This record gives sequence, structure tokens and C-alpha cells, in this order.
Amino acid sequence: MTRRAVSFGAIAKAYERFRPGYPPILLDRVMAYAGHPVQTALEIGAGTGKATRLFAQQVAAVTATDPDAAMLAELRTHVPAGVRTEQAAFEELRPEETYDLVYAAASLHWTQPEGRWPRMAELVRPGGVFASFGGPLRPADPAVEEAVRTVRAPFLDTDEIPSPDGTPPEHALQWPGTELQQSPWFTDVRQSVVERRYALSASDYLGHLSTISAYLVLAPAQREELFRRIGRVLPDVVEMEAEITLHLARRRHEP
Repeated sequence: MTRRAVSFGAIAKAYERFRPGYPPILLDRVMAYAGHPVQTALEIGAGTGKATRLFAQQVAAVTATDPDAAMLAELRTHVPAGVRTEQAAFEELRPEETYDLVYAAASLHWTQPEGRWPRMAELVRPGGVFASFGGPLRPADPAVEEAVRTVRAPFLDTDEIPSPDGTPPEHALQWPGTELQQSPWFTDVRQSVVERRYALSASDYLGHLSTISAYLVLAPAQREELFRRIGRVLPDVVEMEAEITLHLARRRHEP
């Protein structure tokens, strides 16, 4: 998992091109949950700033953090000038200040489980909000998904990240809500789903796969052959299903 976590910098521009952004309704839900204007926010694992640019629309002071210099360099070309950046992994952040909102967009699973929530609590001001959101992107047509899975099988069992705490996908409450409910530092845990669908050309679908860590850590020759095989089974247009699962929690005033 560590190798996969640090695999993105070399494809920062492809990540920016092929990964989708986040819809305004996501921002609306987080702000409605906060219940008051959010003045300061910190993003964990900001990547190329897909979520940063959304939250910067309403938050006056946003700090975007990521351990990869190349990802942050790409981020700076897309976000408002006032966004502050810091090259650091979550575990390296030092709570010199606390924030009204701390959020992680498809990145929390890369953080170390040991001490995750006490460390998070040090960053969120009492009464402030923690938000985590993301989800798998897959072909909406089951036949296309099965065809891709079949040709992928000799190379990869799966290209998804398993639940960090082993929560089965059929459970009503998913990770990290499961851990947040157990943490003495957070309360009022909520989970909701934002429906999202869009279409990609076959070549752009392969471009999207080229930004997924499971493929990035394959040997180049293996990856090239796998993409060639996947390309043969794709329709000209790939309809994508990309639900976003949003988890929200509030920092307790006292644990």
C-alpha cells in the first residue's frame, strides 16, 4: 500500500486531465452540515487540487497539503492564488493552528491507521467539521465491467482499494464512518451518497486507468500489455458510474 500511495507524482498531468472534479452539491452538503460560515480549511492529500478549487469558492483561507511535490506543482496552476500549499504527508503535519474544516478527497485511505483520529482531532477546532469523500469509478454497463475484469485478472485481482478496516461493502455504514463512530474525538457522524455519472471515450477511459495506483505499480511492459487488452474490449464510449460517498463528523469539545 505504501508503494501505491507514493505512485502519483510521475503522472500529475494525467491525473489532472483524466480524474473528474467534484460537483457543487458536495460543497453544499458540507457547508450545510457545518451550519455556519467556514473561514479556514485544510485538505489532506490534495493531489492536483480537484477538491481544493471547489472549497476555495466559499472558504476564505484554504491550505492544501500533499506529500508529492509534483502533484502540488500541478495544483498551483489550477487553484486560486490565495490557496496556501504545504508539502507534507498527514502524519507529518504539525498542528500550529486548528481549522474550521479538515477534509480528505479520495485520500484518507492512504493515511496510517495508528493515531489517525487523535492526530485529526489536533487539526480540527472544537466544534469544527471533518469531511471525507470519494468512491470507485467503474463502467456503468455490467457487461463492460465484466469484460474489463476478465482481461485484467491475469495481471491484477482488483484495481480498487479495500476497506481499511475490513468493513464489507454491503454494510450500511462504510469506512471511515465506522472508525469515526468509535472515536472519542468525533460525534454526529453522517454518511450520504452523491450520485454521479458521466461518459468517457475509450482512450480517455484508458487514460483514467493510467492514474490508478494499482496500474501505476505494474512493470511498464505489463501495464502496456494490459491496457492493450482492455482497449480491445471497450466500446467507443464508456458510460461511467462514479458515486461519491461523503462522511461528515464534528469535533467534540472534549473527548
